[in-house]
Amino acid sequence: MISTECESNEAGPAITPQPGLVIVATPIGNLQDVTLRALDVLKQADLIACEDTRHSARLLLHYGIDKPTVSLNEHNEARRIPELVERIEAGALVALVSDAGMPAVSDPGQRLTYAAICAGLRVEVLPGPSAVLTALVGSGLPTTPFYFGGFLPHKKGQRATELAAARERDCTSLYFESPYRLVDTLAIICETAPEHLHVVARELTKHYEEFRRGPARDLLAHYQSKTVKGEICLLIAPRELPKWMAV
Repeated sequence: MISTECESNEAGPAITPQPGLVIVATPIGNLQDVTLRALDVLKQADLIACEDTRHSARLLLHYGIDKPTVSLNEHNEARRIPELVERIEAGALVALVSDAGMPAVSDPGQRLTYAAICAGLRVEVLPGPSAVLTALVGSGLPTTPFYFGGFLPHKKGQRATELAAARERDCTSLYFESPYRLVDTLAIICETAPEHLHVVARELTKHYEEFRRGPARDLLAHYQSKTVKGEICLLIAPRELPKWMAV
């Protein structure tokens, strides 16, 4: 493994980024959550690699950024990565963004990051919005440590096994879930643990943001009575709650 170094720019003015790969966290909903550093890099990038160029175009247009974009997703990354590495090696600054939040966390980008590191290229990460941390902190559940499992399995049997394992952990577990499967997932939970504490965090940072906290049976009853929409994080309380939660 080859290590690379990035120059520090603590609390200073914007500087012209050096050639390399810069991983840029983007808003998970509210466009005002983008950082000043992120905007600086996107404005100065030679190329912006996007999970979906059409989705990223909304953010770029909002901030008046007109830069070449190229798609990088699970369907084309095998052939796209060598092209991007070659561009960086030739002196380009390539910014990597996903549709929302931090690239490479349940989103494309991990393979490109690894390829750039192995090629000895400069890799920099700009921190910013994260659905995982936003949901975790807002849930009210214990935050340290916590387990993040990405998207829950599509198959019902595998989902049930994963949910059962989460309830046995000594920490909060967090997963992404589709709005089309949320009711079914809560029903699975209620078959064996209807009283276990769960939190649904939905549409984070957006106009209809919602945190719904309570026993699984209450959450199931709530979402059975309405159409579920938006991006969803499902949080599962640890096996035993800490004493400070006994209020």
